[in-house]
Amino acid sequence: MPKAALSFLLFATVMVSSLLMATVASVARRPAAGFASLGSCFSRAVPTIAFASFSTLSSNGRIRGNWLRPFSGRSRGFATMNSGSSSSSSAIEGGERKKRVLSGVQPTGSLHLGNYLGAIRQWVKNQDEYESLFCVVDLHAITAPHDPKRLRQETIEAAALYLAAGIDPSKSTVFVQSHVLAHTELTWLLNCVTPMNWLERMIQFKEKAVKQGENVGVGLFDYPVLMAADILLYQAELVPVGEDQRQHLELTRDIARRFNDQFCNKKAKRRKVFRDPEALIVKEGARVMSLLDGTSKMSKSAENDGSRINLLDSPETIRNKIKRCKTDMSVGLEWDNPARPECTNLLNIYLAVTEKEGKTKESILEEVEGMNWGAFKPLLADAVVAHLEPIQRRYREVMEDPEHIEGILTRGAADADAIASQTLQWAKDAMGFYSLGRK
Repeated sequence: MPKAALSFLLFATVMVSSLLMATVASVARRPAAGFASLGSCFSRAVPTIAFASFSTLSSNGRIRGNWLRPFSGRSRGFATMNSGSSSSSSAIEGGERKKRVLSGVQPTGSLHLGNYLGAIRQWVKNQDEYESLFCVVDLHAITAPHDPKRLRQETIEAAALYLAAGIDPSKSTVFVQSHVLAHTELTWLLNCVTPMNWLERMIQFKEKAVKQGENVGVGLFDYPVLMAADILLYQAELVPVGEDQRQHLELTRDIARRFNDQFCNKKAKRRKVFRDPEALIVKEGARVMSLLDGTSKMSKSAENDGSRINLLDSPETIRNKIKRCKTDMSVGLEWDNPARPECTNLLNIYLAVTEKEGKTKESILEEVEGMNWGAFKPLLADAVVAHLEPIQRRYREVMEDPEHIEGILTRGAADADAIASQTLQWAKDAMGFYSLGRK
């Protein structure tokens, strides 16, 4: 070989080696940029290697959940489940990841103060502690009669309220349930292993079926299985639940165990597909009750709009609703008297919206000790209006930029799909489905 050619070959080898070493170092410093460079390098040097979704690594500028999904079903440094081997917990070698939490709210109807204080505000606080996925669960919304035009708009509005309330897409994944097709496919697979009598025990179905009467659909009966699919798809360790959802979480755990016992036993020589999710208990006192009945939860589906404070209600509307809310004839205000549920509810709301001011139960009782309802209701109304004002302002700003919302939901769907599709493939492999390109 001529000396010039040999020198050029040596020079090229050194340059390529330096490029790869720099890229690996970049990965250590900034995972997103590093992997983007590495992916670019590989796509030029080795065209046959392609990754199904770099969005899980780069869309938010960090590694998203330690999941990488190559087309081949294998990736160095990542655990996958293929042909009955490896693990479903998938983590980068030598690294630890935060526990994964999945949360969601239906878009139909207006999000209200109960949704915010009981769920969304706590999601915001948990973003730094957990790897969080927030879903607008539009598939659940169609289990009851709905307006198609309103569903589209309310889905966008729900996502905008997530952002306005403080959900940060650079820290968390925000997506729409129906944009990840694995939800419906896994639901069917789980339907085929879930005994019917398990669903017949669901209390919420019985309650909602009474309201819908003869027109009740199969979807309402089956939606706990869809909820199980939502949770299991993402290998979520924790699920925020209130008392009314505990039964559904237990059903999810039962379905996961039944599937694993049937298809991932020692005879099959296959590790478990699904993990058992645990309950993430919501903060005590965060449960907000109806303004018209202190024993019933504040609900989007309640016919009387006066029973709830919607997050987008005007200050005047909020004041009128609180002015007309149900109270009692007792003198003075007190907490936790079973005979005075409305009093406890209004005091809980006041505590929740003044928390940042450092108020406690004790300080509030001192503040309102000599008040009657005529004096306390305006005080409560002003506090609620002041608490919601920045959220409403931010919501209007977000809604003025629909392309920004769509971009966040597009990236979120890609990130979520990277995880969900892998889990779905494991489930299909375990059940014996023939998949193209897989042995």
